[in-house]
Amino acid sequence: MEEELLAKIDPEIFEAIRKETNREHSTLELIASENFCSEAVLAALGSVLTNKYAEGYPFSRDKQGNINFAKDGRYYGGCEFVNMSERIAIERAKKLFGADHANVQPHSGTQANMAAYFALANPGDTIFGLNLSHGGHLSHGHPVNFSGKYFNVIHYGVDQKTEMLDYGELLKMATEHKPKIIVSGASAYPRTLYFDKFQEICDEVGAVQVADIAHIAGIVAAGLHPSPVPYADVITTTTHKTLRGPRGAIIMCKAKHAEAIDKMTFPGMQGGPLEHVIAAKAVCFQEALSDDFKQYQKQIIYNAKVLADTLSGLGYRLVAGGTDTHLMLVDLRNKNITGRDAERALGKSNITVNRNTIPFDPQKPFIASGIRLGTPALTTRGMKEPEMKKIGQLIDKVLSNIGNEKVYTEVNAAVKELVESFPLYAERRAIYDSLAK
Repeated sequence: MEEELLAKIDPEIFEAIRKETNREHSTLELIASENFCSEAVLAALGSVLTNKYAEGYPFSRDKQGNINFAKDGRYYGGCEFVNMSERIAIERAKKLFGADHANVQPHSGTQANMAAYFALANPGDTIFGLNLSHGGHLSHGHPVNFSGKYFNVIHYGVDQKTEMLDYGELLKMATEHKPKIIVSGASAYPRTLYFDKFQEICDEVGAVQVADIAHIAGIVAAGLHPSPVPYADVITTTTHKTLRGPRGAIIMCKAKHAEAIDKMTFPGMQGGPLEHVIAAKAVCFQEALSDDFKQYQKQIIYNAKVLADTLSGLGYRLVAGGTDTHLMLVDLRNKNITGRDAERALGKSNITVNRNTIPFDPQKPFIASGIRLGTPALTTRGMKEPEMKKIGQLIDKVLSNIGNEKVYTEVNAAVKELVESFPLYAERRAIYDSLAK
């Protein structure tokens, strides 16, 4: 019904959506930050909840700051049912991660980090974040980002030999500079993050730990990676990566920070929450609380290890020697290929990756010396270890023959065979294609 209406009212947008649906099905999606959410999540995203303004929260606070869910704190009437949905999302997020408090309103991971920083520090205060080229994120203090503009940022990095975090060196830096906040977490660090060690450093220098687990949230929720919840004062995460939910974010924190985090999220950083997205987050959390989700996260890690081992066996150098998580960084310098050239060549073969800087990269970020690969989206499709070996071989075939159109055609055929064996959004694609005729 909705598809027919869209095709009739706005055929141009309908066609863009149809083509994107087919693209997602027909390519091997290896971008580590991307995933495919369920039809149930998509149903919540496309619901009438998008119509409702609901500034404020689905609870009130007493003078001591204690939350009362029996009374809402909205600035609009008619919020009875979005209150229901948002309260469910909050409780499920708390249960999933074991957190004292959860704010499910942030629109993105960067906005979640913004709210966390400004709730805990003032402009000009010193914060520590992981260097972008060493696996950090723009919102961890890059000068072009708000975080680098409003705070005195000092970046820590990985050891040049091991390409892993050196917590002893981080302690020395923190002792010297006395940061207000130490941001733990990464967007391209393939090894385990030890949040207890970060907290020991924070305690030593009087800092507050903000853990950004946007990439590893699903693995953390499944108990397959150390959790920051017992240690960090504040935890931020997106909901659309390993969590396999809608695009968005949440903030979790210890009870003592709950009021400050909520006030800085709204009205500090955002206006009206996106209640349809919050409902989709709730669906995502419900899915993540299942035993099937734990098995899915295990398979993500198995797949990443097999893909990493396959590429290593084919002569590719992996940053930090491999992976403990869902992603890996491949250093292409020994192949005399740039990340940009690799991304473009693989794209012509229907293998989607992103160029990525590596630690101590001699190339500029737009060129980069490496590519970042992740297995969440492929695992969502049902692919397992045998497919990872084949995909590793296909990647090598393309990168060993850059510019060879015949090879691109051959790999395209192999990719088509793979994706047809693991279809994505099959019913949805059939409806779209029938309406396009």
